[in-house]
Amino acid sequence: MDVVGMLEAASLLVPEGVATGDDITVADVWDYLAHDEWEVGLGLLEELAGEWSAPAGFWGEMEVAAGMLGFGRSREWCWWRGAEERFGVIRAELVLRPAGETFRRTPMPGAAVMRPMWDIGHRRDDGACELDIAVLWVEFIDELAPGAQAAVRLLPLTAPRWRHLAPGDRITLYETAQAGGTATILEVRPPVSAVEAY
Repeated sequence: MDVVGMLEAASLLVPEGVATGDDITVADVWDYLAHDEWEVGLGLLEELAGEWSAPAGFWGEMEVAAGMLGFGRSREWCWWRGAEERFGVIRAELVLRPAGETFRRTPMPGAAVMRPMWDIGHRRDDGACELDIAVLWVEFIDELAPGAQAAVRLLPLTAPRWRHLAPGDRITLYETAQAGGTATILEVRPPVSAVEAY
């Protein structure tokens, strides 16, 4: 199937009446696709898919379409959303410590490059902190500078160990032995499919 056909097929899956907060609907997607504005159409489909539960395989098809069009960040985002369907959604507000207070002097890349460790409350038998790893996606920006704050999404490497978290919980980011930031959990949703862990 050609990429335009893939985007058209994906747009047919969006239920009628679904709209974003900016009143974007599937009719807007069709308008952009009809004028060969594929990147805009793909972006609008990504936004619309946040307003309803996409069926299995939706994000995989979107990832393929974005890759065929050469839209790297969109491809990565579609992969990420597909992983969230399988493993669950964890969103948080992350505040990094300022430069000079930790080893980080440069911005943290935002698109699933970093796999920092997190203190999410697990302890060893001796009471010492047991850290867990989660891939990090910074929402709406490409990178997060030291001292900055942003909404982030976390994709744990061992998802069941994170299931106890709830909105309002605070967790701590570690890139070294020294804490690099603190995050407050905003949202936790279970996986849509039956997959439980990587």
